[in-house]
Amino acid sequence: MLKIEGVSASYGKSPVLDSINMSIGPGESVTLLGRNGVGKSTLLRTIVGLHPVSQGSITFLGKDVTQSPSYLRARKGIGYVPQGRGIFPHLTVEENLRLGTAASEKKGGSGKEDIPNHIFELFPVLRRVSQRKGGVLSGGEQQQLAIARAMVSKPKLLILDEPTEGIQPSIVQQIEETLIEVRTQLKIGILLVEQYLDFAWSIGDKFYVMRRGQIVATGNPREADPSSVHHLLSV
Repeated sequence: MLKIEGVSASYGKSPVLDSINMSIGPGESVTLLGRNGVGKSTLLRTIVGLHPVSQGSITFLGKDVTQSPSYLRARKGIGYVPQGRGIFPHLTVEENLRLGTAASEKKGGSGKEDIPNHIFELFPVLRRVSQRKGGVLSGGEQQQLAIARAMVSKPKLLILDEPTEGIQPSIVQQIEETLIEVRTQLKIGILLVEQYLDFAWSIGDKFYVMRRGQIVATGNPREADPSSVHHLLSV
């Protein structure tokens, strides 16, 4: 579904990504691990079209999207939940969700479509707070809103940048269960940047570890012990 071949990227003259190779199959859940500052968020931004690629190619559903703008990638089926959530604090929960429908390729992106019922089944708290402003929600509620907003466009691949950051353990458990359902029931692929190994191991079919802008390890969580990569993550 997603194929990244030899992708490099930089900020000005400073290289950040160095010949990254990665692949994600349909409905597959992949976790990207690594210390802070190794280029994980930059890689996600290049995949969704928010940072330019200096070398290499990105293919999604058999089409080269390396030079495609981010809105076209969204319409092709890439949903993105950025680090820090990126919700609109002065809009209601419902208004935030309706903005997410603008990424829908089938509907033409009018932003007036109904919010799919399965969104509220996955995130029941959002139905209860649908008329509240996004800015008054708790951190856990905001994170659920950010994930739900990415999903209303019915993506084929959901990309999340540290969804458990700053979230209380009970909500982390809810998010974990939701992502497992997204993968198993809705058959949506997942690419996840995560710091918590237990969380990453619980939902991943495959993992990659980044170091200094390169992929230095990969494997299957069902076959590898978390301790095998711990030395690559510790400061």
